[in-house]
Amino acid sequence: MEKRALLYSGKAKDVYATDDPNLCIVHFRDSATAFNALKKSEIAGKGELNNLISAHFFDLLASHGVETHFVGSLGPREMLVRRLEIIKVEVVVRNITAGSLAKRLGLPEGLPVTPPVLEYYYKDDTLGDPLVNDSHILSFGWASAAELSTIAAAARQVNDILLPALRKLDLLLVDFKLEFGRHAGRVMLGDEISPDTCRFWDAQTREKLDKDRFRRDLGGVAEAYQEIYRRLKGGTPNV
Repeated sequence: MEKRALLYSGKAKDVYATDDPNLCIVHFRDSATAFNALKKSEIAGKGELNNLISAHFFDLLASHGVETHFVGSLGPREMLVRRLEIIKVEVVVRNITAGSLAKRLGLPEGLPVTPPVLEYYYKDDTLGDPLVNDSHILSFGWASAAELSTIAAAARQVNDILLPALRKLDLLLVDFKLEFGRHAGRVMLGDEISPDTCRFWDAQTREKLDKDRFRRDLGGVAEAYQEIYRRLKGGTPNV
């Protein structure tokens, strides 16, 4: 597979065209950002860990019939993916109160959310990815009713798969963000599933093992990501 022109450079990933117009290469960088990129840093090994962790989760989801953009790993920092027309709606599934949900509703962190809350955000960095609802999405044409139904069902299915899988590893899936796109007339899961896009807590101590360690200046960011990899794969990568 030949890597060609850079198509997109995001906060922590670069997307390249390939010699196949239907496929792209995603390169994971060590960049860390928070608060709409107002806070930035570099964390050695983070890109490799996010790539490997995302590949693990995409394989797990595929084994349960979830259609994703993931085709295969190309190395420690790169994956081959189907080229998507990204739908400009981010989906957040919340199982435990934390982050903006707790702040918005004046709730303490750590309350179980039953059934899980599903939220939509308009994907626009300049606007700070504002919270939107079904009516916004349909009225402004960001997704069709059928697409939105597919997205909501897929998000809930992902949650139903990941929750018990992580609980077996003594991990709580607090919440997570998903992105979807169109490929060959189908809506499928894209982006990544990693400590950058999920909140993971140790089930016993509730220690944060995700990007909140960077957001809140808790330290030990790389070590937390390594711990997630260790629990998923039974070892530590050489990063």
